[in-house]
Amino acid sequence: MMKNYFKIILRGIGQVMLQNNALTGLIFLMGIFYNSWIFGLGALLGNLAGTFSARLFKYSDEDIKNGLYGFNGTLVGIAVWYFYDFNFTSALAIIIGAILSTVVMHLMQKRLPPFTAPFVISTWLIIIGLGFFKLASIAPSTLSPVNFFDLFSAITLGSGQVMFQASAATGIIFFIALLVNSRPAAAYALYGSLLGGFFALALALPFNMINLGLFGYNAVLCAIALGEKKFGAFLWATLAILLSVLLNLWLGLAGVITLTAPFVLAAWIILAIKRFFKNKLLK
Repeated sequence: MMKNYFKIILRGIGQVMLQNNALTGLIFLMGIFYNSWIFGLGALLGNLAGTFSARLFKYSDEDIKNGLYGFNGTLVGIAVWYFYDFNFTSALAIIIGAILSTVVMHLMQKRLPPFTAPFVISTWLIIIGLGFFKLASIAPSTLSPVNFFDLFSAITLGSGQVMFQASAATGIIFFIALLVNSRPAAAYALYGSLLGGFFALALALPFNMINLGLFGYNAVLCAIALGEKKFGAFLWATLAILLSVLLNLWLGLAGVITLTAPFVLAAWIILAIKRFFKNKLLK
């Protein structure tokens, strides 16, 4: 029984990058712990809270076994300890946020592909709540000015930043984890990180943000989510990658903490366009 629970938790971590594979999830977790044991604990706490609340609410056993109620909680757990200090208040916020993400996931998946929207919504609400009740505040982030483009950092961190990991080594570990389950997914992740970085470069966006993978991680998720072996799917994934960079830029300029919202919005828009053309062809 415990072995099955371990697999469910690890699949939940793997599902952050849409990989239903416990070994891939384990390697992801190793990459997170390599960079930060606090982020690793956050990933586990959020995953456990999200998964066990799904059990408590008697949601689909099949979805639970496939880790679909764990990956948003995983991201909530990392995000909260990325933005806030490591303490009891933030730990409680992770548990509440992860449970909320499970409820949002359950409600959304009946209507449209949720992707990481439950994580985004839950984390935004946690940030608003902590600020409103003056329980915690986000420390302002400062990026050192850089006057050059670092291709290696942009590519590796584009993958790592999917889970808030600003570590080239962790980014490489994530690529390996993807390879374990799916070579096409790994190839698309690399493509997404590359194209996202180069498109940001073409738009003359700040080198420090590009080098940190901040315009790559949403592109990575778009590439994995929409990429298939067919050339048509490749074109749709490419369009989603470009759109995610623009959305990332626009949301950031609006003062929004973007998280993975650009990925979710870009994927939804592309899926809606595909559905529109499909319906037109069927008429």
